[in-house]
Amino acid sequence: MLRASSIVLALLGGFIAAAQPATAQEWPTRSVRFILPIGPGAGVDITARLLADKLSARWNQPVVVENRPGGDGILAITSVLNAKDDHVLLFAPASTFTAHPLMHAKVPYEVNDLEPIARVTNTIIGIAVPSTLNVSSLKEFVDKIRAEPGKMNYASATGANDLLFAAFLKGEKLDMAKVPYKNTVDAVNDLAEGRVQGYVAAYAILRPRIQAGKVKVLALTNPKPAESLPNIPTATQAGFPAFTIDGLTGLFSARGMPLAVRERIAKDIREVVADKAVVERLGATGQVVNPGTPAEFAAAIQDQRTTVKRIGEVLQLAPSQ
Repeated sequence: MLRASSIVLALLGGFIAAAQPATAQEWPTRSVRFILPIGPGAGVDITARLLADKLSARWNQPVVVENRPGGDGILAITSVLNAKDDHVLLFAPASTFTAHPLMHAKVPYEVNDLEPIARVTNTIIGIAVPSTLNVSSLKEFVDKIRAEPGKMNYASATGANDLLFAAFLKGEKLDMAKVPYKNTVDAVNDLAEGRVQGYVAAYAILRPRIQAGKVKVLALTNPKPAESLPNIPTATQAGFPAFTIDGLTGLFSARGMPLAVRERIAKDIREVVADKAVVERLGATGQVVNPGTPAEFAAAIQDQRTTVKRIGEVLQLAPSQ
C-alpha cells in the first residue's frame, strides 16, 4: 500500500510539475501559437509571420500563426485565455481590446486577464477616402462632409480606430453615417469602390488599393510622422489634433506567465527586430519597428486606455468595466 501510495504521489507530482509554467531558461518546450484577431494580409499578420519565422529558428520550436478574425477581437482573445497554455499567445494591436469597455456592455474576460509581453511595432494608421471623392487634404474632407450632411458614410470594422472616427465627427459636429463591417478587407474594398467615403485603418491594409490608385490617405492618426511616408501629414499637422491615436502592436500572454519568461521573450524579439532587413521589410508594410520591455509595453497600453477614455467622454459612452 505504501509503495502504491508513493507511486500515486510521484505521478501526481509529475502532473503538477507539467501544469506549471516553464521557466525563462526552459521556455518554449514545444510549439508556440500566435493567435491573431485579424485576417491574412494585414500589417499585423505580415509582422506576426515574419516574427514567427525568426523566433522559430531562435527557439528551435515551430511558431504557428493562426488568424481568428471576428467578434471584434473577442474570439481571438478568448481562444488564448481558454487555452490555459503559456505557449498560446495573442499577437494583436492593443486597440483591439482597449476599446472593448466602450463598445460592449459586457465582455467575457477581465482587463487584467491579458499581460503584455512585448511591443513589436507601431502600426501606421491612415485616414483614408476613395480617390473618386476628389479631396486632397483632411480639411477638404471635413469641409465636404459639412457641406453634404448625412450624405456620406464611413466604414467601421473594429476597435479604437472606429471610436476615434466617431468622436472626431462628433467633435467637429459632422454628420456621417456608420456602416459596420465584420472584417477590414471588405471595408477597404467598399472604400475603394466609393460605397463608403471614409475609413480609418492600418496603412498596410490600405496599401494595395493606394497603389492601384483607388484609395487616398489624407493624414495619419499617429502622433509622430512616418519616415517611410514623408508626404502624408499627421492629423495634428493637418490641423486636427483630436484625430490622434497610436497603433501599438505586440505580443500578449494570458495572466500567469512569469515576468522572467515574458522578459526573455521580449529580449528575443528586440534582438530579432534589430536586423536591418527586418526593419526594412516591416517599414514597407506600414509598420514602424518599436520594440520594448513588458513594463514599457504596459505603460504604452495604459496611455492608449487614457486616450480611449477621452474618446468615450466625447461620445458620452460609459465604460462597462
